[in-house]
Amino acid sequence: MNRIRSTKDYVYLVFTGLTMGAADVVPGVSGGTMAFIMGVYQELIDAIKSVDREVVMLLLRFRLKDVLERVPWRFLLALGGGILTAIFTLAGVISWLLDHHPVLLYAFFFGLVLASIVAIAAHIRWSGGAVATLLAGTVLAYWIVGLVPVQMSNAPLVIFLSASVAIVAMILPGISGSFILLILGQYAYVLNAVKSFDIITLLPFVAGIVVGITSFARVLSWLLHKYHQMTLTLLVGFMIGSLRKIWPFKETLETMVDRHGDVVPILQRNVLPDAGSSQMWFAFGLAIAGFLAIRFLDRLRGEASPFVQMTEDD
Repeated sequence: MNRIRSTKDYVYLVFTGLTMGAADVVPGVSGGTMAFIMGVYQELIDAIKSVDREVVMLLLRFRLKDVLERVPWRFLLALGGGILTAIFTLAGVISWLLDHHPVLLYAFFFGLVLASIVAIAAHIRWSGGAVATLLAGTVLAYWIVGLVPVQMSNAPLVIFLSASVAIVAMILPGISGSFILLILGQYAYVLNAVKSFDIITLLPFVAGIVVGITSFARVLSWLLHKYHQMTLTLLVGFMIGSLRKIWPFKETLETMVDRHGDVVPILQRNVLPDAGSSQMWFAFGLAIAGFLAIRFLDRLRGEASPFVQMTEDD
């Protein structure tokens, strides 16, 4: 279960975790998308799947050596360490950028996601069924990211259930777990808990994550191994549909005051930017930078493109 990796490989995994954690903090951007982009997606799903009932029983018997032999713990430790580091160190920064420079932040992620769509789509074996699957994924994601946030209780059970649903979205490329939390009225509450290290709030949230991710990973792993091309095409559709949410330029049509007294948008529409504004050109430059970052990351890895590896691994 535990592949032999070089120090460079582990540095790459930690960096991948950092990008996933940073993306998960931003509503509309999925950490699963970043895992997809960085070429570790299927290995991540398989690693999560390895934590099964037998592993839990071994843990309860304190047979740690047997657990470590069954679970790719080095991979999960490097990736998970990067994710947690990004969430706890970048939550404040990302929150500030969302409040003060949302256009620029979303422009960069838009470039990243668009680059991954183009790269992966070039290696899909296209057919009538593949096109239909792509359209289905696109329409579903487009509808989900257009849902209006609701006000809900912050009770522990609600947080647990919200986390269980959100983590499923987080590991799906194109569907943002943070946005699901936003729809369910938990995003600001949980983000504040992360920034303040509110353990009481975070405990049911973490429990929901564990339950949701270990359950859904088995389904997704089976789909990736049994119907690799179709599942890959569906995930690309999710990513295309998510571009609706991360389009940088928006006009706010309706707002509401949340339970914390903050004015938040509940209905927005995408608009074309002012071609004469400096912000538009700066955002355009960041989108290009995000697009080019994918090529750079492939070279940094020093291996064949992860996109090609994923699509050819049937």
